[in-house]
This record gives sequence, structure tokens and C-alpha cells, in this order.
Amino acid sequence: MTLDEFFCIGVTITLGSHTFEPEAIKAFARKYDPQVFHLDEAAAKRSVFGGLCASGWHTAATWMKLNLATLMVTEKDWTGPGPLPEFGPSPGFKNLKWLKPVYAGETVTFTRTALGHRPMVSRPGWRLLSLRCEAFDSTGDKVLEFDSAVLVKVG
Repeated sequence: MTLDEFFCIGVTITLGSHTFEPEAIKAFARKYDPQVFHLDEAAAKRSVFGGLCASGWHTAATWMKLNLATLMVTEKDWTGPGPLPEFGPSPGFKNLKWLKPVYAGETVTFTRTALGHRPMVSRPGWRLLSLRCEAFDSTGDKVLEFDSAVLVKVG
């Protein structure tokens, strides 16, 4: 198995779906994003959104949870040289866009697409994997997108 095959370069992987329930939206907002349109249904109706909607950070955090739960390849499936590559931390993301509100009760499907990888000169044995991260509502409209990267130890 090559690293391109392991990383599934160019292949969009569905990470799973999540329904954003009103109480979960409000609980997340109380802790992390206490804006009125995430906290109070009556006030949200009077807001620019016209209804209770999830924080963009809530949708991004849900992407991360589902991403980590979706392995690329397990140890038993690895046929490449050396040990199974080890995923490390992310050096960050860019181009984060919340394209459409995620209203209470909406089910969102999350995906990732590996775009490419390159060796890290500063860290021999490590590669930088670039990802396109997206989420879609039940009508197929994109609600979230960002570009991310992750360090991967190989060999």
C-alpha cells in the first residue's frame, strides 16, 4: 500500500452525520458561544437567522469528533512498509467558512478529502497531510468548509 492509497488522496470520505438538537445547541452555546440566536428560541426568531441555529464552532467541533472516529486504515489492514503511520497534531486550518446556518433539528453530513502530502524538512520521518473539510445539510447545501492539515509520522 502506498502513502497515496493510505491517505486516500482525492477520495471524499463521509465521516458521518449528526442532528443538531435544540438542547444540545443551547448547551454548547452556553459554554462556548453565548449569542442570543444560539441560546434562546424566541430571541432567535427575531434575529437575522429567524430561528435557533447551531454555532459555527459547534459544527466545526462536530466535524473534528467524526473525523477522529473515522480511521483511514487499521493496523490489521496496513500493508505498507514499516509500521502503520501515526497521526499527530494539526498545525492549523485556513479558509474557514460557515456558508449557511444550521437550524435546530437539521441533520448535517460531514466529509473530508485528502488533497496531498509532503515531507516535512524540519521533522524527518513526518509528512504534512492537507485536507479539505466540508459539511452538508439535508438538502445537500454546503454549510461548512475549511482547509486543514495534520502531521503524520511515517516509517
